[in-house]
Amino acid sequence: MTRHQLFAVCFFAVLLVLLYQIAVIFSPFLLPVLWAAILAHITFPLHIRLTTLLKGRATASAWLLTLGIMALVVVPVVFLTLLLIQEAGIAYDAISAWVQSGGVRRLPAQLAHLPLGGRMQDFISRHMTSSRDLETFLLQSSKALSGFVLDQVAGLAKNAFLLAANFLVMIVTLFFFFRDGRRLLDGLYQIIPLEDSHKAKIFSRLDQTITAVVKGIVITAIVQGLLAGIAYGVLDVPVPVFLLALTIILAPLPFGGTALVWGPVALYLLWMGPVWKGLAMLAWGAGVVTTVDNVLRPLLIGQGSKLPTLFLFFSILGGLAAYGMIGLFLGPILLAILLTAIQIYREEYLSEPPPA
Repeated sequence: MTRHQLFAVCFFAVLLVLLYQIAVIFSPFLLPVLWAAILAHITFPLHIRLTTLLKGRATASAWLLTLGIMALVVVPVVFLTLLLIQEAGIAYDAISAWVQSGGVRRLPAQLAHLPLGGRMQDFISRHMTSSRDLETFLLQSSKALSGFVLDQVAGLAKNAFLLAANFLVMIVTLFFFFRDGRRLLDGLYQIIPLEDSHKAKIFSRLDQTITAVVKGIVITAIVQGLLAGIAYGVLDVPVPVFLLALTIILAPLPFGGTALVWGPVALYLLWMGPVWKGLAMLAWGAGVVTTVDNVLRPLLIGQGSKLPTLFLFFSILGGLAAYGMIGLFLGPILLAILLTAIQIYREEYLSEPPPA
């Protein structure tokens, strides 16, 4: 081994050790940094326009955008949390008032008008020996549910320092991505040990995928929330604005999704009557709101990112299972990088050389 080769081996060994140690140090901040990178990528065109309006003052534009995004996140979270606590107490009071007004004694007659009402009556008669048992069960269940909500909020309050720290890391990182994003991206582009044509393909595919995934998830969630919100308002459901916001938040989940909101709402309407409202909510939720998710999201993401639909589906589910909510974005992004790498491999190593 020559002196030059020995030096190269030692250099790369030290470099790998340093990279590993830096990865260990930075690992607690990986998720907020990834969220900041996704937000910066999506809103960077707005930063360019705002910088132009501010006559080239990129730092001022970065500050304004960062503060705006922070307000868009903090204000709705605080509002929804307070509203959830309030509605949990209202729900318990409403159930208590219904039980005390003799609602349990009227229950058999009400069940007779519901779909599958006979089976529900048989179930209640087998497991509840008297109306008094059912009243106690309903009161205890509603009290446990409201207590569960309050416990979850209290748990969030106990972990408020960790949440605030992650949010602060995301906001600070987002500001620097706005201000120094071009320079950081150019530096990353230069150190990647690939040909310029290959790097251009990878970065172009990344840009397409991130934009398509974010737009697909966000637009689909908003459309589903608005469609469900129309039903909440028309059917006179309590707190329709809160339910609309909750529907938008839960819409990206592959399992359950919006059904976690409109399903209980439909059961509530079936219970309280008239029955046609509950049936209408079920038909609208299953036939329209859920169908929009099954059609619009794959359409927006698949066409924008040019990813195979089957692989896209598995990448979303696997990303969610492996990384949590951010896996909804990471799964398709990693899939796009892999497919681009396969395309480069086919072009470089499997294509036949041109004839002499």
